[in-house]
Amino acid sequence: MTTAKDLFIIALDLGSKHSVGQGDLSLALAGAELVDLIAARAVALDGDRIVPAGQGRLDDPLLGEASAALTGQAPHEQVEDWLWRRGRDLAASYQAALEDAGELTREHRGRLSFGAERLELADTPSRRRALNRWEAEEPVLAALAAAVGIPGEQADEEPGLDDEAVTTVLAAVNDAVMELEAVRQRRSIESSAFANVWRAP
Repeated sequence: MTTAKDLFIIALDLGSKHSVGQGDLSLALAGAELVDLIAARAVALDGDRIVPAGQGRLDDPLLGEASAALTGQAPHEQVEDWLWRRGRDLAASYQAALEDAGELTREHRGRLSFGAERLELADTPSRRRALNRWEAEEPVLAALAAAVGIPGEQADEEPGLDDEAVTTVLAAVNDAVMELEAVRQRRSIESSAFANVWRAP
């Protein structure tokens, strides 16, 4: 399992308590992948630019896709640009991967088979591992979850991180999520203004 899969599981498991936007989650998943690539020594950061290192072994298919998608030549991609590019519809990719692995099923609400569907996590070792990391308040997972609106038990405390590269990634995730929210609010205001023009006498 990877940090991104753990994050997806936590977001889905706690989704009934906290509303998590797909765009926010996709950005955070891209950040989680980058954290894992740094841990695997597949990449390093030069300031805020991602430099492929090619030393790590990646057993996870989605993490392998992330590594293959990196810009291999200078000028290397900035972390923020990576989040937006890699994060496009990334939550849907993780959902599909978990469904294919039998770790995620679709349950129908109501008695009729064509009722609304709800995603349900199976009781698997992967889910238990993710929940164990969450309950242990693992700093990176907690910080990524907080970025998408899922506060942990220590929500008011700064995560104890001593890795500058990981801190850079987490800060970029927070900035990207806030930027996405600003775009949403701007569009909402524009839509309301447009509607008011049509309603005016």
